[in-house]
Amino acid sequence: MSTATLEAPASSNGKKLENLETVVIRFCGDSGDGMQSVGTQMTNASAIFGNDVRTFPDFPAEIRAPAGSLFGVSGYQLCFSNHDIFTPGDAVDTLIAMNPAALKTNIEDLKRGGTLIVNEEEFNKSGLQKALYEANPLDNETLMAKFRVHKVPMTRLNRDAVEGLGLSLKGADMCRNFFALGLVYWLYDRDPKPTEEFIKSKFAKKADVVEANLRALRAGMNYGFSTESFTVHYHVPPARLSAGKYRKITGNEAVAMGLAVMAKLSGKTVVFSGYPITPASDILHDLSAFKHFGVKTFQAEDEIAAMAACVGSAFAGELAVTASSGPGICLKGEAMGLGMMTELPMVIIDVQRGGPSTGLPTKTEQSDLLLAMYGRNGESPLPIIAASGPGDCFSMIQEAFRIATEFMCPVIFLSDGYIANGAEPWQIPKVEDLPRLKIEHITAPNGENGEYLPYKRNEKLARPWAKPGTKGLEHRIGGLEKKDVTGNIDYSPKNHQHMTNTRAQKIANIANFIPEQTVDGPASGKVLVISWGGTFGAVRTAVQQSQAAGKSVAHTHLKYMNPLPRNLGTILKSYEKVLVPELNCGQLRLLLRNQYLVDAQGYNKIEGKPFLVNELVNVINEFHG
Repeated sequence: MSTATLEAPASSNGKKLENLETVVIRFCGDSGDGMQSVGTQMTNASAIFGNDVRTFPDFPAEIRAPAGSLFGVSGYQLCFSNHDIFTPGDAVDTLIAMNPAALKTNIEDLKRGGTLIVNEEEFNKSGLQKALYEANPLDNETLMAKFRVHKVPMTRLNRDAVEGLGLSLKGADMCRNFFALGLVYWLYDRDPKPTEEFIKSKFAKKADVVEANLRALRAGMNYGFSTESFTVHYHVPPARLSAGKYRKITGNEAVAMGLAVMAKLSGKTVVFSGYPITPASDILHDLSAFKHFGVKTFQAEDEIAAMAACVGSAFAGELAVTASSGPGICLKGEAMGLGMMTELPMVIIDVQRGGPSTGLPTKTEQSDLLLAMYGRNGESPLPIIAASGPGDCFSMIQEAFRIATEFMCPVIFLSDGYIANGAEPWQIPKVEDLPRLKIEHITAPNGENGEYLPYKRNEKLARPWAKPGTKGLEHRIGGLEKKDVTGNIDYSPKNHQHMTNTRAQKIANIANFIPEQTVDGPASGKVLVISWGGTFGAVRTAVQQSQAAGKSVAHTHLKYMNPLPRNLGTILKSYEKVLVPELNCGQLRLLLRNQYLVDAQGYNKIEGKPFLVNELVNVINEFHG
């Protein structure tokens, strides 16, 4: 929490109202307590007000863990500010813990002097036992002295608020999340109107539920206003964002919207074939609502079928795309090789999560880069691009299709759980500024003797894309090795060598058709920090803080992972040291050392959590010396 010098608006009840620059809040409770819902509402209210916002939803891996258990805690962290921010924050300013388990799993992240709000009625014998507490932590004066503690009888106050509506105790208690939200709205001077409209829309067919949640929300705000426990509340002024129209967007939403926009503007049909898997499933869910934009969705019986359908859609001349996470990408490997061998354009989305195997389904990780590079049999190089944040997914998924259709090859698009579920304000682009995908289907035979040559290549080494059923363009297709130009089956050693080299060269040539790499900071110096994927915000912020402290450090963030930008080697040689922070055991570092023979050093973390800015600042300063 940082304070500002701007004058705060006057408080209506005589309580002190302080201005702040940045606030980090975390809601946490059982997976059925509605923490994701109220976190999203707090995000929406802050975004509508004009703050810059970043979020970090944290889901339990179990679909329905036992109530009150440590491994069933669901959390939602958001940071809102009056200036540009890149991360959901490090230490938490205000922690809302709905039960003992939520407190135990999150208390270490609350900064000293931070605000702790607990539903004290859940700290009973049963709740404490489920959280493996031997004694009530709220009675631990040494622990609680570190924070500004507010023990709120939320259960009783919420039940009083909804009394007379005929709800069961269970139904009444399901409104407690909105009581907690109302209290936080008062504490941070948020307008409840967007949330009130959400409640009315969400529960439109259940008038009693609408009224109950509205009462709970207002009761929470009234409690903050009237209780003597809170002597101060806070105001975070709007951020000075670039002029334009904004909306909150998550990475998965941005992918779906990018695909729908691409279909609409290109006049082509996007065919998405997928199988549900965390954290990629929302892409399928969101795309299913865009049928009127030229999007078709197909939920296959398994990952293998989904990938095979993707290859079939590409062969049919459609914009083919599939999505999964690490375990599903492993299953898709053979059919991805088929797409590579047939040289058909398609995009494979990998929303990375903790692994291996089932691993950490709801936690983030960057551990699929080498899988994307080498996870197919034979020599099977594919282009790989990686988004840097939620909003970036919108443009980069379209860039993936540009590469796929220009070079006639599958493209792997890397996201991760942090990007997919995290949210940020996104400036809605003007339609006239959006790129148009140029699709060319061959319509007549291209051979000198009137025959069709399916592997006759252009200057980019891309073969023609024929739609099946086009007269005169009948040709063989399949996974067996082809003879160049004719496409006939050819097992000869020299042809296989030639085709392997040609396919690899085509991918390598993409480096000439992507932007050169840029650097934030001095063009040469002591330390270069290289990042990729969802680590962008934390690394950029940490580097900027180190620069402000006088360190000779620069930052470059990669979006094109294969091939790497053509000037990257020159950049690497311009610095004495290279540091590569990754949420894996050093996969990009391995690739950089191999390709450029640079002594890159890594900082690696595999905890299912994103980097904290402070930890990176410490690492950079130590590395800098």
